[in-house]
Amino acid sequence: MTVASNSTHGKQNPLVTVENLHVRFGHDGATVIKGISFELYRGECLALVGESGSGKSVTSRTLVGLTGHRSQLSADRLDFDGADLRRFNERTWRNIRGSRIGFVMQDALGSLDALRTIGDEVAEPLKLHTNLTRQQREEKVIELLRSVGIPDPEARIHQYPHQLSGGLRQRALIASAIACNPQLLIADEPTTALDAAVQAQVLDLLESLRTPDTSMLIVSHDFAVVSRLADRVAVMQHGVIVEQGPLDEILHDPQHPYTKSLLAAVSSVQRREPVHQKIAVAEDGHLAAVPSELPPAIINTYPVVVECNNLTKTFAAHDGTKRTAVSEVSFALRKGETVGIVGESGSGKTTLTRMVLGLEKPDIGNVRLRDQVWSDLTAAQQRAERKRIQVVFQDPLSSFDPRYTVERVLFEALGVAGYTNAAKTRERAIELLHLVRLDQSYLSRRPIELSGGQRQRIAIARALAPEPEVLVCDEPVSALDVSVQAQILDLLLDLKDRLGLSCLFISHDLGVIYRVSDRILVMKDGVVVESGGVREVFENPQHVYTQSLLSAIPQLGKRKRAVHSIDSGNSKSEKEEELDAA
Repeated sequence: MTVASNSTHGKQNPLVTVENLHVRFGHDGATVIKGISFELYRGECLALVGESGSGKSVTSRTLVGLTGHRSQLSADRLDFDGADLRRFNERTWRNIRGSRIGFVMQDALGSLDALRTIGDEVAEPLKLHTNLTRQQREEKVIELLRSVGIPDPEARIHQYPHQLSGGLRQRALIASAIACNPQLLIADEPTTALDAAVQAQVLDLLESLRTPDTSMLIVSHDFAVVSRLADRVAVMQHGVIVEQGPLDEILHDPQHPYTKSLLAAVSSVQRREPVHQKIAVAEDGHLAAVPSELPPAIINTYPVVVECNNLTKTFAAHDGTKRTAVSEVSFALRKGETVGIVGESGSGKTTLTRMVLGLEKPDIGNVRLRDQVWSDLTAAQQRAERKRIQVVFQDPLSSFDPRYTVERVLFEALGVAGYTNAAKTRERAIELLHLVRLDQSYLSRRPIELSGGQRQRIAIARALAPEPEVLVCDEPVSALDVSVQAQILDLLLDLKDRLGLSCLFISHDLGVIYRVSDRILVMKDGVVVESGGVREVFENPQHVYTQSLLSAIPQLGKRKRAVHSIDSGNSKSEKEEELDAA
């Protein structure tokens, strides 16, 4: 597939033209962008889609002059609104960046200055690119914050980034990017790691910013997100655009194997496999695998390994008031079962997880591991019992010592598990690597040298070292590309079935929860508002909050957006159009 020709866009010239772009870092460094070409027209949304390392973020940063001093760039054409970007110096870039090109980065907390208020951050482009007075800038900032859906903007302008939720921070970043009404808005992974409801809100906001005069470049690894916004898609792999064309053609008739694999990965994460091994209790008391999904009535015959009774936890705020993080939560986790806990940021799922792990003591209620209450155990007893319940974190890199090799990471975990003989420890470490589908060559590598998916496999191997009964997975795939997500989820399902593990799976992503869980708890404001078998909850949700979460899940080929004409710069009347991939 190729990009649409000029005839599709009437007499309009492209706003952005990229021809044969190459980017490399350092004199002897690798070439990360290898001769890509594309065009972007006024009023159009183009999506760059690919996994980490595909070159999509470097491409977007090239269009705002942020590839860094070590980069070397060449192109036959690199134009923005008729201007040759190859000739821009830093002063010219500063004049255009923030005024005519807005840039929204993925990590709002890292992008916003921690020492500046939200008001000062959003006012920065107005201060640099307009002649507004201080009072006028403040009024404009309040107007911008209100326009992107931030409540009580008069108060928010005095708050700092850490005082806002992830969704509000992302909205503030978008407000800053659109402050000067740019012709081009670039959004680099704008919804990654956000809750489903917040993600939907941010996508709705980006949709609302579509005008016949504003173009968008969306960078994402997630086709489900892209399908909400894009007119056209360019798929990148290893610095090359392997396929590009209209969204519907890419979704329904992909030509390149890599595009097909990305689409298949989205489907596999959102699809619950009808058959996979489950653990049942045979008459002799031993665990046996059975090749089908079992109804809740059968699952309830499995032995209980973790039981939470009436858990309640409150925290004191800075002003002395009490905030209830978890209120009267009870559930049981049974042998061979996966219980998914889902909810937005602040719902209480992390506090609940910490109480299950014995890292937080409940104010009311208790956690029983087999027949023992966590809070009744001595510190020495808790350390011994903790081997039976292990955790896989969202960001494994931050939980690894950067000085350690993989061998040392695993040897340390095996030492805690009681391994003392060096030869046997190494043998077991290699077995653990094989369990997570890695070979022994990884022992000599450091985690920082590995990809995100490989690091998460090492984290899983470390968690399996003490041969636990329970694996707690805290957002284990939220920071991974969708195809890597699918691989890790398949791995976890396989390990659970092979080893008879019980899993507590925490995620804000309902597609992921649906893929892996037998039962589900839906949390809001510290309370479980709905629970039940995963099919029961997903197919017949009873609580309005559950219904809202499910409706917010991005799905391939389903979008509702304003449709604009992009021929000759004239707009059709806006209408809401439902596009279904059926």
